[in-house]
Amino acid sequence: MEKKEKIVWLALNAKYSHTSLAVRYLREACQDLADTEILELTINHLLLEILGEIYERQPRVLGIACYIWNIELVKQLLHLLPKALPDTVLICGGPEVSYETAGFMKEFPMVDYVVRGEGEQAVHSLLQQMQQRDSSEWRRLDGAAEIPGIASRDAAGRVHEGCAVTAASMEELPFAYREEEMAELRERILYYETSRGCPFSCAYCLSCATRGVRYLPLSRVLSELSFFVQQDVRQVKFVDRTFNASKEHFLPILRFILAQECRTNFHFEVAIDYLDEEVLAVLAQMPKGRVQLEIGIQSTNPLTLQRVSRVNHWDKIAGNIRKILSFHNMHLHVDLILGLPEEGMVSFQKSFNDVYALQPDMLQLGFLKFLKGASMMELVEQGNYQYMDMAPYEVLSTKWLSYAELRWFRSFEAVFEYYYNAGRCKRTANYFIRTREAGDAFRFYQRFTDDWESRGYHRIGHAVKNLYGHLREFCMVRYGASSELMDNLLRYDALMADGGRIRPDALDWNLEKYQSVTADFWRSPRVQKYLPGFSFTNWRDIRRKYHIEFFTYAVQAMEQGEPEKKETALLFDFTAGDVCCQNIESGDLHLGL
Repeated sequence: MEKKEKIVWLALNAKYSHTSLAVRYLREACQDLADTEILELTINHLLLEILGEIYERQPRVLGIACYIWNIELVKQLLHLLPKALPDTVLICGGPEVSYETAGFMKEFPMVDYVVRGEGEQAVHSLLQQMQQRDSSEWRRLDGAAEIPGIASRDAAGRVHEGCAVTAASMEELPFAYREEEMAELRERILYYETSRGCPFSCAYCLSCATRGVRYLPLSRVLSELSFFVQQDVRQVKFVDRTFNASKEHFLPILRFILAQECRTNFHFEVAIDYLDEEVLAVLAQMPKGRVQLEIGIQSTNPLTLQRVSRVNHWDKIAGNIRKILSFHNMHLHVDLILGLPEEGMVSFQKSFNDVYALQPDMLQLGFLKFLKGASMMELVEQGNYQYMDMAPYEVLSTKWLSYAELRWFRSFEAVFEYYYNAGRCKRTANYFIRTREAGDAFRFYQRFTDDWESRGYHRIGHAVKNLYGHLREFCMVRYGASSELMDNLLRYDALMADGGRIRPDALDWNLEKYQSVTADFWRSPRVQKYLPGFSFTNWRDIRRKYHIEFFTYAVQAMEQGEPEKKETALLFDFTAGDVCCQNIESGDLHLGL
């Protein structure tokens, strides 16, 4: 292959903020063979726009990364590519084509090669063979069937499926990023891995298809992390399936991250029940926002976990989550999966309540997916599973949950995303969960979802301001809460969420009523008692950074019990990452509170 021939590696990401690690690996692995270029678009681009972007680059070889989020769009694109670029060699790779490969190649005869498994070495070998042949032979290379990890066609068009491969040594993998692209990428999410494989074999995960864990040398990891820090990237998201699989590997990485002075956030997926006191001590020292943890709990039903070959040590999980949350320095993202074996409505209610009681920053409710290559496929018949035949292959019904119940859960998940996971109205919701539902969080959100659907809210979009009104109406009707109480609770929640920027119109904001009182406070030395070092600049700056709100209830106390009916003034400080709130003594406002 002469240098003038161009290879384009195409990634269709789920969002613009994402980046593709796979195409960058291939770019670096093959840069010695040809001119290589990355084309990163998103699944939100129109099909003809994507085709046009590819056509402009006139690639001799086009490699397409195929994942669950983009495969349906890729399939549409494949039908158009031969019409616009008839001489371009098409190579597909990724999880969506690494399994059932022969069927895919028969359905899409325009695809010349499929990379099965880890492609860095396989693609390099394929391109080397192309380099040694006339370009007229590139679609049907005689020796392609002998390349490990490459599925191909012979001269008669017969598919040779080959087999999926893994890289023999992580050390041979190239570093995926270049310094010259960092200016464009530093505000996006950069994906990175220090290991491949997983020590566990959970049935619903593709990691069950491979055995063992392979690691990058620690010295190289630390050097590459230094690169990200020096380039001032916003977030590095580790794709290691279980970051803490080996303590001798991950603990030095955590200590290195702790020692940095940077704004970079590092996101890991961990088995939190395997963190010991030494690791927790390091996490406790992390600067606020430096680290973010994702924890896959999936279910707390022992029988469910057994059926999917997963082991959870619940007491250890709960204890470690509570301890890490007490550090107040990192975001905890916890996952549950709907549709697992033996998990009906009652079982999921318990799993949800168990995890909700821990109050993680985010509790994501995912729907079981039947991934190609995952051993979950072996449980389809005995679980009476029905699922989508096309991506994302989500569950539709099970032996334990009907289609009607799973359809309802989609509304439940949407409501939960609007409120809890968005950080809105948590205090109001928890007040009613504690005082009206005896601590049963699932029952509260179940009732709210039923009300939501009865009003047709699941069929329309919602402005953030309107969400407060929806919750207000529900609590007043369902629990008989007074208008005054709801107004107090929701104003407090609104100021504690979204950086205090959202002021729902339906609530009784008291800006004009106390304007002269607050103006006097901001000009007086009394403000130093609450904001040491504060100096008055201008009213616009104060409105942007601070707010004083007056309540008829002691709303801060509602997290401990029934809020007392008491005139209260609270000062909200929006200058830090989290909103800070403190009570202002009545004498400091010259108001008879």
